[in-house]
Amino acid sequence: MDSIANMLIAIKNAGLVKRTSVVIPHSKMKEAILTVLKNEGYIKTYHVTEGEKPSLEIILEYKGKSPRISGVNRVSKVSNRVYKGVKEITPVKYGHGISVFSTPKGIMTDKQARKEMVGGEVLFTIW
Repeated sequence: MDSIANMLIAIKNAGLVKRTSVVIPHSKMKEAILTVLKNEGYIKTYHVTEGEKPSLEIILEYKGKSPRISGVNRVSKVSNRVYKGVKEITPVKYGHGISVFSTPKGIMTDKQARKEMVGGEVLFTIW
């Protein structure tokens, strides 16, 4: 099971059926990814709910009546890891989307990775 892919598809599907929020199981990696998505404007916010099993409640962002997230592509999978150096990082959808990287400096977008001059594992692209 790929928990990051499950999170991304849950967010995308919740947007397609016009939900305001979605709840997923918590992990530190998911929380770091949601911070990047929030900073880039793909989600409004998220909250960590404490309890026996912590979870993340994600509040979705809409532009008009359509969801902000229209597509997601999981690049690096459990069976096939994809790494890119800083010189190999290219824009997504002519600059209308982002790639999210796991780098030695943390989870960041393709623009931030180019600015920091660091490469890493390409987790997914989103537009």
